Amino acid sequence: MTMPVPRGSERDVPRRALLRRGANWLAVLPIASSLAACGFQLRQTPEFAFKSIYTNVSPASVLGIELKRHLRAMGNVDLITDAALQKNAQVILDVLQELREKSVVGMNAAGQVREFQLRIRFKYRLRTPAGKEIIEETELLRQQDISFSESAVLSKEVEEAQLYRSMQNDIVQQLLRRLAAVKETAFSD
Repeated sequence: MTMPVPRGSERDVPRRALLRRGANWLAVLPIASSLAACGFQLRQTPEFAFKSIYTNVSPASVLGIELKRHLRAMGNVDLITDAALQKNAQVILDVLQELREKSVVGMNAAGQVREFQLRIRFKYRLRTPAGKEIIEETELLRQQDISFSESAVLSKEVEEAQLYRSMQNDIVQQLLRRLAAVKETAFSD
């Protein structure tokens, strides 16, 4: 004679998990449909109005390397870095300044540093080879505060490097979005 399996036994566990998973999906469905209805979509590769761009970014610039990597990866714009071929580009991205700064913003009563502010300043302009300005001189600035501790100097150096990388990536993404916002009428003669 077999004993009846009480409710909530081991046999019932997979069924409850399946029902719970289904209920979770049903809860997410209205949110997903409302996002789709309002026009939300994931960020996509920007489309540029120009087909070629020249930039004078320094080969030693970490931000410049990241920018060139993104432009090449997109595949929809020809990146020119040779100054002799500058006249062949539809637009010219002049990098006027790229600066990393670190300043003290907090100290304790003993005069020891407790907090720094990290900054990246990036000035640029976009123009045609004929000299017509499309985007006038613009500065992108990212800053981030970081705490400091003498007992964790090495880990704080790693954290600082990660913050600089993150800020640098954000500036590159901002720049790409601004370049994508340029309309063809701005540089066509």
